[in-house]
Amino acid sequence: MQAQLQHYLDKLAYEIDSWDLSEALKAGERIIVVDARSVEAFAAEHVPGATNIPHRTMDEASTATIDREALVVTYCDGIGCNASTKGALNMTRLGFRVKELMGGLDWWKRDGHPTAGEKGSQGNSEVLCGC
Repeated sequence: MQAQLQHYLDKLAYEIDSWDLSEALKAGERIIVVDARSVEAFAAEHVPGATNIPHRTMDEASTATIDREALVVTYCDGIGCNASTKGALNMTRLGFRVKELMGGLDWWKRDGHPTAGEKGSQGNSEVLCGC
């Protein structure tokens, strides 16, 4: 039972869902949202206010302007993509406090949140997470 308890505590320590991220951003918490996908994917559509740092380019220079006291939340397309995991790993190695957005941009949109970029949408504020 202790191992299972630790498993769930670890998940909450290292992951965030779109509802909690949205609420934290609305509350003005110190969060830097990092899109770990390509420049082209970011240009097409992304979480509003996100910064694009493709996971392959993450290093001291590309992250020099990121607030080291803020929580960094990485994301990618969703469950079929692991750029957010690679980005979270890279950012952690660089000394940032990091969480990974569960379900990525796909679940951000499914939960009704708006997006920005060439294919951005206003979202559907009637959709509620329920958690």
